[in-house]
Amino acid sequence: MTNLPPRTRGVIALLEANCTVCMICARECPDWCIHITSHTEVEQQPGSARPRSRNVLDRFAIDYGQCLYCGICVEVCPFDALHWAPEFGYPGTGSIEGEGAVAELVHERDVLATWVEKVPPPPALDPAAEAAPETATGTGRRPGSLRGRT
Repeated sequence: MTNLPPRTRGVIALLEANCTVCMICARECPDWCIHITSHTEVEQQPGSARPRSRNVLDRFAIDYGQCLYCGICVEVCPFDALHWAPEFGYPGTGSIEGEGAVAELVHERDVLATWVEKVPPPPALDPAAEAAPETATGTGRRPGSLRGRT
């Protein structure tokens, strides 16, 4: 195997617990290789007057035969449910003998979830950078304000 940098793109891993079925990844995908199905469940919260509805993920699949590996889905996910995982020998890439070259290119959420454990941690923050407004103490600014201009 080639010695690749630790954050090299491999496959897209799904952290299913973070997925809210917002469908942003599927809408923003330029080649429509993400397939999502869901249903809505209604549940009564204790102490609440109205029942609450929530989306439940039924299917999340990526067709790597169409995927451009552009990473737009990873970037637009507001809940960090999608990550790059350094996995390169996954089914569907095919062998020298030609086995599994196309037939296994669609991966369902159970396979995508197994790649989450291989996702490397994010790089360390730059020690020379300014502190984030949310963590800076004594600035008198609201988090997210534009340098005191509100």
